[in-house]
Amino acid sequence: MDNKKNGIPKLRFPGFTGAWEQRKLEEITSVITKGTTPLDKSGKGSINFVKVEDLSPDNSGINVHSMISKEEHEGRLKRSILKENDILFSIAGTLGRIGIVKSEILPANTNQALAIVRLKEGNLSYISTVLEGRTVREYIRQNPTVGAQPNLSLKQVSELRISFPTLQEQEQVGNFFNKLNSFIALHQRKLEHLQEQKKGLLQKMFPKNGENVPEVRFPGFTDAWEQRKLGEVVEMFNGDRGNNYPKDSELISEGIPFINTGDLKNGQIDLKNCKKISREKFNQLSGAKIRQGDILYCLRGTLGKNAIVKFNEGTVASSLVDIRPKTINGIYLFIILNSDIEYRQRILNDEGAAQPNLSVRNLAKFIIPVPKTKEQQKIGDFFNQIDTLITLHQRKLEHLELMKKGLLQQMFV
Repeated sequence: MDNKKNGIPKLRFPGFTGAWEQRKLEEITSVITKGTTPLDKSGKGSINFVKVEDLSPDNSGINVHSMISKEEHEGRLKRSILKENDILFSIAGTLGRIGIVKSEILPANTNQALAIVRLKEGNLSYISTVLEGRTVREYIRQNPTVGAQPNLSLKQVSELRISFPTLQEQEQVGNFFNKLNSFIALHQRKLEHLQEQKKGLLQKMFPKNGENVPEVRFPGFTDAWEQRKLGEVVEMFNGDRGNNYPKDSELISEGIPFINTGDLKNGQIDLKNCKKISREKFNQLSGAKIRQGDILYCLRGTLGKNAIVKFNEGTVASSLVDIRPKTINGIYLFIILNSDIEYRQRILNDEGAAQPNLSVRNLAKFIIPVPKTKEQQKIGDFFNQIDTLITLHQRKLEHLELMKKGLLQQMFV
């Protein structure tokens, strides 16, 4: 028997029995009329003005970027004045994003894309968690109003039915997800801190424009850095663009990797989901034949997207170029290709019209700073350690978010 059909969650804290009620949101909250667009669109003033994009995608907080005048706040926008512990629920564009109003952002107001859900009964943490759950996502999927962009009416939000156990059980569930959310937010902050540290070090550990030594340097290195063209220190191999280029019918699930732009993710190559080609087809190709340590770089579409190769055999689609370090440390080069040094030159050399496009010829002209081999090795190892730590935090965060997603499915009716 499916307990959920009888109003009982699959996973439950000890000591609680009996079915959960189903209540309309309007019975336990006030769903307040949405705001409107300020007359003054300068974004200046003394009152915080919350928009959908200010609500964190993971529902962890509100980061306000605009303000309105006190006159509008207390006048024509009076109905949408926010109070502490209001739940903001997005009803236009990105549906179902939520945020809880904290005292530190008050006084504040909001616009027509956000409904204000103000509790009359129940536990705040529990109700906000319910609004993140599968039941609400399914309701949104079934009920958006068709228009220029997806939207829900206040009436639709008010009629949303949610599971409503006893207050004591709500408090247990709400407190549990509060702690889990805090743990997730802590790991998110650690990850962001590491990423900011890396960004700062990238700026200081490479020479600025017109200079030949960096601001920060490992002890024992004093030589000036050279400026070299990328094409002088690497070999480049295009993907095959001839008659033998693999057709859709020749792409298989098992075989030799045929790497496309979409397979490059966070500096790595997703071999699990990439397409493959047969040995026979691979031998027919005259283009790039991948080796371990090569760097794959995107020339069309998502310009500059890249990944380092950690396997021994494969080839690339025509949108990618295979860069093979020749007289430069590969890890060091990978760091350069993910820094502002590469970005500034990529923007200047974009040749695309309908979509971004970069030629191998122009990529080969990119100027990169090159220290002695031992210093390249030292810098490469250092940033490799930082990247490993960032990856570990990313995986931990992904694991926690997946765990939360699973618990949201099991702990609610």
